[in-house]
Amino acid sequence: MTERLYLYDTTLRDGQQTQGVQFSTAEKLRIAAALDGLGVDYIEGGWPGANPTDSAFFDEVPATRATLTAFGMTKRAGRSAANDEVLSAVLNAGTPAVCLVGKTHVFHVETALGITLEENLENIRASVAHIVAQRREALFDAEHFFDGWKADRGYALSCLRAALDAGARWIVLCDTNGGTLPDDIGTIVAEVIAGGIPGDNLGIHTHNDTENAVAGSLAAILAGARQVQGTLNGLGERCGNANLTSLIPTLLLKEPYAGRFDTGVPREALEGLTQVSRMLDEVLNRVPMRQAPYVGSSAFAHKAGLHASAILKDPTTYEHIDPAAVGNRRVIPMSNQAGQSNLRRRLAEAGLEVAKDDPALARILDRIKAREAEGYTYDTAQASFELLAREELGRLPEFFEVKRYRVTIERRKNKYDRMVSLSEAVVVVKVDGEKKLSVSESLDNDGADRGPVNALSKALAKDLGPYQAMIDDMRLVDFKVRITQGGTEAVTRVIIDSQDGQGRRWQTVGVSANIVDASFEALLDAVRWKLIRDCGERR
Repeated sequence: MTERLYLYDTTLRDGQQTQGVQFSTAEKLRIAAALDGLGVDYIEGGWPGANPTDSAFFDEVPATRATLTAFGMTKRAGRSAANDEVLSAVLNAGTPAVCLVGKTHVFHVETALGITLEENLENIRASVAHIVAQRREALFDAEHFFDGWKADRGYALSCLRAALDAGARWIVLCDTNGGTLPDDIGTIVAEVIAGGIPGDNLGIHTHNDTENAVAGSLAAILAGARQVQGTLNGLGERCGNANLTSLIPTLLLKEPYAGRFDTGVPREALEGLTQVSRMLDEVLNRVPMRQAPYVGSSAFAHKAGLHASAILKDPTTYEHIDPAAVGNRRVIPMSNQAGQSNLRRRLAEAGLEVAKDDPALARILDRIKAREAEGYTYDTAQASFELLAREELGRLPEFFEVKRYRVTIERRKNKYDRMVSLSEAVVVVKVDGEKKLSVSESLDNDGADRGPVNALSKALAKDLGPYQAMIDDMRLVDFKVRITQGGTEAVTRVIIDSQDGQGRRWQTVGVSANIVDASFEALLDAVRWKLIRDCGERR
């Protein structure tokens, strides 16, 4: 018989406390819809009254299957719960559940709040009772609980009892500073339950300051907690919160959790986890972390030839789950560690069937090794790898030829007498025997300069004759530069991520002592790969 385990997401509140993150109301609504589709039980939408965006979110959010929750703090000393305007603003959001944070650490009560221990207990009791009287589900976030327990477990436990006796549905134990290790979390949760707080009323909220937030959450669950809090992609203050994109698949797919707990997340929703994770990164305009467990693009990448060879025989040799279970996919990247079985697999994925005895295989491997010695990398630049392989196989169509290009950068005063930059690129290509000259500037629609690479990209993609319509939906979505050698022999590596209207995303690489040349090489590969995908191998 399974036990119910409740998932509580705080991406829209605690996640928004990440440095550099500020959601708009529209973005919060989009994320909330994705969370609801994923199957979490609670969505914490923010702190009503704390800022206009959070208040607007609660005004506009549609009905959700998940329990929408507003966050706030317990009433202040010296006033009643009914007359505390901060608490009233939280209740006015009209959510079915309300989560209030309160102190459980003697040091924080006396130093941060500057009140007596009894006053703090009364604040907790009265605040929770007021929420329950409004017929709302009450949650109490026990801030700094684990540090408070170590300092004075009697008082910390009395804070939990005050909330529980007042009618709180959930008592959430918070490792606010993120410094408590998993063994201690498991032990303390068990001691709290032994002290009279039922596990069915206990939640866990961990921070990742020691890279143990997920492990600490799992320890709390095994010790008896039945609600777990976290954020998508581990967003959160400082080092972040427990990462739900790691917790959820672990709970559904790994022993001793799988089969024992019912999280409410259906398997079909789990298969959309990678998409949800990347959607959040898109909202934040961030490049997804490749090494992220389960959902990262490298989570199931097999670079070593020994690994790749075994994967071809049985994926379980080097994979702990089927990538499709979380909506991810297996990747066999090319590198100077690759063997021929790895190479043939990657070529087959690109639609290039090559016989085992084809001498081109050895040439391709030799060329990869030589170019990586020059600074190239094909781990991520799979599109550039494919073009290299096609060239050695004699299957690289020449849609156009670049005859020359030039970039100029000018600094001049604008009408406001401020010095501004302007880049201009000229690209000459030959298509079907006809030369075409294209000129583009680096200014965007708002008049801001986007630099020489932007100008080059626009000029290259401006007029490719009969192929123009096929590249009109291309856009550059990421641009990374790395110096691979130091001193006067410095070499610049540029990796470009491109995307098209069909949702395809591909990476290309360029290397040169000159950053503009390296960038143009990667841009050129991106266009050629796109044309091969849309035109095939016809010239």
